Amino acid sequence: MTVSVADIKVGESRERVLVDDLKRTRIVQYAGASGDFNPLHTDERFAVEAAGYPAVFAHGMLTMGMTGRVLTDWVGPEALLRYGVRFKAQVWPGDTLTATATVESIEDTPSGRVAHFSLRTVNQDGAEVVTGTAAARLEP
Repeated sequence: MTVSVADIKVGESRERVLVDDLKRTRIVQYAGASGDFNPLHTDERFAVEAAGYPAVFAHGMLTMGMTGRVLTDWVGPEALLRYGVRFKAQVWPGDTLTATATVESIEDTPSGRVAHFSLRTVNQDGAEVVTGTAAARLEP
């Protein structure tokens, strides 16, 4: 499902709601799938009483993985060449997350055309929780 050069333009954006009302169950499922049982993500009492947070919060890599969906739904996972993010804020149970990917540039490389994207994921209040960049190979 790789996107062709004719189907993508600089400045074009795609938006995707990643999760509406993030449930603690999803955070625990991610802990099980990843093997990351850090108590900040899984133990309410520890997160509140020992660490001083208002509640447990989502793993950064869960948010990164969900953010990647805006790209893979657009260009397909096989086209991705690079994907990286910066974690900007915690994601809490109950949050709704929306990601936007924007084509920043398209370049010719020795191995073909490559689109470069900026990424931004925000919560229901518009606060950035993740920003990042990605690159994807385009079909001729």
